[in-house]
Amino acid sequence: MSELDLGMKSKKKQLRPYALSIASLLLLGLIMAACGGGSTSSVPPINNSGTGTGTNPGSGTGNPNVVGPPWMSFGGNAQHEALSGVATQAFSRIVWQTPVDMAPQYNAQGYLLVHYGSPVITAKNTVILPVKTSTNPTYRIEARSADNGALIWSENTDYVMPAFRWTPSYNATLSANNRVLAPGAGGKILYRDDADAAAGNFKSLVFYGDTMYTVNKAALDKAVTINTPITSDAQNNIYFGFIATPGNPAGLSSGIARIGADGKGTWVSVASAAGTAAVAKAATNSAIAVSKDQKTIYVVANDNIATGVRQTGYLLALDSTSLALKSKVQLIDPNEKGPANISDDSTASPLVAPDGDVYIGVLEQTYGTHNARGWLLHFNADLSQTKTPGSFGWDITPSLVPANLVASYKGSSPYLLMVKYNNYERAGSGNGLNEIAIIDPFAEQVDRMSPVKTMKEVLTLLGPTPDPAVPGGFIEWCVNTAAVDPFTKSVIVNSEDGILYRWDLTTNKLSEKIRLTSGLGESYTPTAIGADGKVYAINNAVLFAIGK
Repeated sequence: MSELDLGMKSKKKQLRPYALSIASLLLLGLIMAACGGGSTSSVPPINNSGTGTGTNPGSGTGNPNVVGPPWMSFGGNAQHEALSGVATQAFSRIVWQTPVDMAPQYNAQGYLLVHYGSPVITAKNTVILPVKTSTNPTYRIEARSADNGALIWSENTDYVMPAFRWTPSYNATLSANNRVLAPGAGGKILYRDDADAAAGNFKSLVFYGDTMYTVNKAALDKAVTINTPITSDAQNNIYFGFIATPGNPAGLSSGIARIGADGKGTWVSVASAAGTAAVAKAATNSAIAVSKDQKTIYVVANDNIATGVRQTGYLLALDSTSLALKSKVQLIDPNEKGPANISDDSTASPLVAPDGDVYIGVLEQTYGTHNARGWLLHFNADLSQTKTPGSFGWDITPSLVPANLVASYKGSSPYLLMVKYNNYERAGSGNGLNEIAIIDPFAEQVDRMSPVKTMKEVLTLLGPTPDPAVPGGFIEWCVNTAAVDPFTKSVIVNSEDGILYRWDLTTNKLSEKIRLTSGLGESYTPTAIGADGKVYAINNAVLFAIGK
């Protein structure tokens, strides 16, 4: 949903009947899911004990007969391409489902303003998911069989989430050596080797030193918080952003940390890395990206939240070993020519494309001047060249689309980008004609809503469900990273109407759909693809596994 003035939709949209219907169902303790396309599902209601719907919870196993490409992080990999290495299964049924939030908190209008972490899936088809366990909030990590959702293992974490308007995402990550990584309290990393094994338990790594943490545990648990997803490179080095309150015993300033494959940690303050006091921390929710050659990491840095002041910031390119600054660029609104809004309500993360170019979504400088769509900024690898922007950037990490997936495309670009393309309705702004789009980053057109030249639209597709609160409008697309399947030439994308869709890039039509819930207004959610081709989507605090 759009970041309207107080993180809510327009007054008209606050009365959406489908949001109210979900609230009513929740009072009954049930959320039933049925398949789209005229078939029905035999999936039982969600088991709110946390054991999911798989058989024999706690005794499940990974599937050694399945060896496929893993989905390792938010956006699938360290470049955030969201590009599947296996063909997806048909949307025949909801195979299983399980909560990702044991205590969902709906606002007065029925909206769920929580960013849920992306599931990650091992090569042996074990699904790893973070689960919010309380309103505080607290979290645990679960491992489930992709076959039936059976619980393989579960471990509580001691992570403490910082307070924001929209509850930030809490993510698990897989490393190249199949280690599960998750944030813990005090800036430590919780890890578990062999993500598929039922036996085992979390151990920890502390980037500023185990002894320092042990001696000052209580103080550091309060003072230091990891505020970005963890990113692992191809050599099992990991990177993340953290917030540190002044005067903490470890002498930390808010910054970026690296823990090498050898377990040794280093860090740099974000203000020092950026060479300016205009930034205070790594942007909350924004996952660090790694270049294809593994030599550079890209970090979004912004200032702190202040009442009535919109956040601004920079994109930093840091040496992946030393964390020294290689280059930086201020993130500028291409229409207003001033600092763009880098909001902590967003999960927009850098995409590093195969040619090394970097893309990052931002909000406009003055809210509403671009219909709350923001912009997709585009830079070369060393950030020295600012290229043509895209016409949508709010809370989206673009997905990579090989150009040969789009039969109608006649241009010369080797790859295209998929983004949601909502046109948010509010007074004097958007028209509620919410779309998804394939755009060409190396061709231009005049933007529909401004005089700015933007990336050319190759395909656009309007949302299929009329919005009863917006005359002539359609319910918006609800995704912050959409999985692309090059084998079926399609994109897997969520809508706020409660339905998961397959967008066929050959016909530019929605070729499959399956109903997950009755639909509601919520923070944007990811889609992911497992090693056996099952599709994973989150709707209304529940993870759904879809397949044959």
